[in-house]
Amino acid sequence: MGKAASAIFSRLVIIIPFAWLTIFFLVPFFIVFRISLSETAVAMPPYLPVFRLSDGFSGLLDSISQFSFANYVWLSEDALYFNAYVSSVTIAGISTILTLLIGYPIAYGMAKAPLSIRPTLLMLVILPFWTSFLIRVYAWIAILKPEGLLNGLLIWLGLIDQPLIILNTNWAIYIGIVYSYLPFMVLPIYSALEKMDHTLVEAAQDLGCPPIAAFWKVTFPLSLAGVVAGCMLVFIPAVGEFVIPDLLGGSETLMIGKTLWNEFNSNRDWPVSSAVAIILLLILVVPIVLFQNAQAKAEEQGK
Repeated sequence: MGKAASAIFSRLVIIIPFAWLTIFFLVPFFIVFRISLSETAVAMPPYLPVFRLSDGFSGLLDSISQFSFANYVWLSEDALYFNAYVSSVTIAGISTILTLLIGYPIAYGMAKAPLSIRPTLLMLVILPFWTSFLIRVYAWIAILKPEGLLNGLLIWLGLIDQPLIILNTNWAIYIGIVYSYLPFMVLPIYSALEKMDHTLVEAAQDLGCPPIAAFWKVTFPLSLAGVVAGCMLVFIPAVGEFVIPDLLGGSETLMIGKTLWNEFNSNRDWPVSSAVAIILLLILVVPIVLFQNAQAKAEEQGK
């Protein structure tokens, strides 16, 4: 009985994650992909499906020849969507770099702090999650607007004479993304630095390596896995971010999340919107695959 229970448990450990991915990732993906192959129609929902699940497997085989990738071709011919993809990747990339520059020193300081206060520092990092994400973004509107707290403080200190125009610009988006996703950068880096063998740094310094050189030759390479994981956790959701660009960005801010929202809700063009979502997903899958390949190579070299 014990062996049977152990075998069942080991299988469940594998089956449950695959079932979760199938239900909440693969099934929605195929639904959206099916809509992307459809045609727009004045109906509810506003598209004509190329095949229906009720037709069964034979109906699916018969409709394969009718699949149309016209929506994808149309996206490649419209500069709006290309510019939206490029702008989203650019903004997400810059935000990720800024988050790394701010998050790494925080994680390094936490890893170097005494063991007694590390739990408190860790709690302070995750403390913003106790407040609604939407409320925190709205709070930045009150801070960044011309008559807001930031401009009021700078004028009171005598650093500026006129309020700075920060809200409704890309700078406001950078601030919002960095603030919102900073814990996702700090936590993986802190985990990597905390597990690091600090005697390696001491050995490097004993051999005559200056502290800065020891950091770049020992500490940073050993924490690189945390850096890559943190960058992935920030970059991937930032590319498809909608709330922050919509509330903090201006009308000229072009990001694929806002474009997708307009297509779904304003234009009610579900097939084109689904095609936009599929392409966005493929763009985000590329860095994940590269990260997994890099990890696999690193593990092979470690062995």
